[in-house]
Order: sequence, then structure tokens, then C-alpha cells
Amino acid sequence: MFVAGLAGALLVPAGPAMAHGGDAPDATAYRTQVGGLSEPVTGLSVRAVEAGARLELVNHTGKTVEILGYQNEPYLAVRPDGTYENTSSPATYSNATLDGDSPVPPSADPTAAPTWRKVSGETSVRWHDQRTHWLSPGLPPQAQADPSQPHKLRDWAVPLRIGAHVFTVTGMLTWEPPPRAWLWWAGAVVLAALVGGLGRRRFRWAGPVALLTGTIGFGYALTRAIIGVSGQAPAVAAGVLAIVAGVLATRGRTPFMLLLGGVAVTIFGGLNDAGVLRQAVINFPGPGWLARVAVLSSIGAGAGLAVAAVLRLRASAPSRISSDA
Repeated sequence: MFVAGLAGALLVPAGPAMAHGGDAPDATAYRTQVGGLSEPVTGLSVRAVEAGARLELVNHTGKTVEILGYQNEPYLAVRPDGTYENTSSPATYSNATLDGDSPVPPSADPTAAPTWRKVSGETSVRWHDQRTHWLSPGLPPQAQADPSQPHKLRDWAVPLRIGAHVFTVTGMLTWEPPPRAWLWWAGAVVLAALVGGLGRRRFRWAGPVALLTGTIGFGYALTRAIIGVSGQAPAVAAGVLAIVAGVLATRGRTPFMLLLGGVAVTIFGGLNDAGVLRQAVINFPGPGWLARVAVLSSIGAGAGLAVAAVLRLRASAPSRISSDA
């Protein structure tokens, strides 16, 4: 209950309006970069978030800023009193998913007068935009020809409007070659063997290792939660559990908590986010290698701690049986 309560308190969402569903990838091969506005507007900013799955517009101008759809119709409006979407815009429906494959109802007409529906009281919004994505199946031709190098796929532009004045936010879409996933997995296996072997010979070292592993996993998951990545509560709770298990292990307590902490960190802090080991662009504010190290340590050290705890429990079982006799 303590762990669940702490995770819930830390992960209370507070951020921009989400115009559509939350299908952001943990990692991808496509990097969406925002170059800037075609002309400066004080109090207005646009950036790529969620590993490029969405754009985020923050409006502190005190004016209404409209985001135009694929046929230059009003699509979203970020006003001083909140964010609105135009239910007559086809983009409102096609942008409901990252792949842009949601059905558009016949009633959606880009030439019709806007029908605004308030979606949030925030003056910022995140939305999928197909102009910034690679939607074709398979690898881009450039990547197929040379998968060892990054490739610029195209420049993109999204039109915005204040009053009758139209301007754009521009950027670039590139394909990034994947990291050598097998090296990261090999590192996780080696780490698991080292931690498991160390814990078998000198179990007192399992406590500090669990403290470090739990802290790394907790910090990584919490950082991702802060930037708006959903579903981080289990990873945060697993990190806390590993920290608690480490404290108990350093005091010579039962290794059963260490087993639970190791398994939880391996699954929720590591395996659930293993996609970062095989893709270049990661939904994380720091460098990609740092995210991979965090996931590697959760998988490797977490599994090693679980193995050490099992061996310790097996070793102590005969002595308990004989003492009972």
C-alpha cells in the first residue's frame, strides 16, 4: 500500500491538453525536429515531444492561436481560456492515432463552418500530425539502400494562424540507424551473471546493489513520468520496492523481499521498456545511451538480484528444517 500510494502521488498528471489518444512509442527510428516558427511570436513555442509522436504548442500570447488541418481548415484552437478542437475538421479524427488510420465520419467537412468543442482548460496542447511522421510501410528507400547512416527524409511545415495572419512552424524528419541491440542484451546478461555470482558468494553486497539498481530504475521512470510518458507507475513502484529490499538486505533481513524487488525491477523497469535497446530515438529527455544504461541495469542487476535471493533462500532452507526437527 505504501509503494502504491507513493507512486500514485508522484505520478499525478499535470501538463498540456491531449487532443488525441496516448499512443506514443517508447522508442522509434524516426527523429522529428522542430526548426522554429517562420516568424517570431512572443509567448508562442512549439516543440516535438514523446519521441516525435506529437507536437506540443504552448500559447502565452494572450491571443487565440489556431492550428490548421491538412486542407488548411481550422483544426485546433488554443485560446486564453483553454483548448478547443473543430469537430468538422477531418484532422480531428484522422489524428486520433499515431498512424493516422482512424476513420473519418462523413459529417467531417473541411469547408464547413468550425464547430468548436472544448477539450481542456490548458493553454497548451499536444497532437499527432501526419506532416511530421513517416507513415509508409517498411523502411524508407534511403534507409534500405544504406541502413548504417542517418538519412534526412523531408522538411515539413505545419500552418498556424492568429486572426487572419497565417505563418508556419517548420522542421525536419530524419531516419536514425538502430543501436547494436545485441551488445546491450549481452551487457545485461553479463551483469546478471556478475550480480548473481557476487550475491551467492557474499550476500551482504546484494543490499547496496539493490539500493543502486532501485535508485536508477526509480529515477529513470520518474523522469519519464514527469515529461508525460504514461504507464510509469509500475516502474516507479518497482524501483521503490528494490530500494526497500536493499535496505532490509543490508540489515540482514530475509532475502524474500530482495527476490520480489529483483523480479519487479527486471520486468517493470527493464523488460517493459526494452524497445530502447533496439531503436535510436527514445522518449527520454536525456541522451539515448543513458536511457539504455538504465534499462540494462534494471534487466541485468534485477535478474541477478533475484537469482542471488533464490540461492540464498535455498541455502538457508536445510538449516531451518534441521532446527525444526
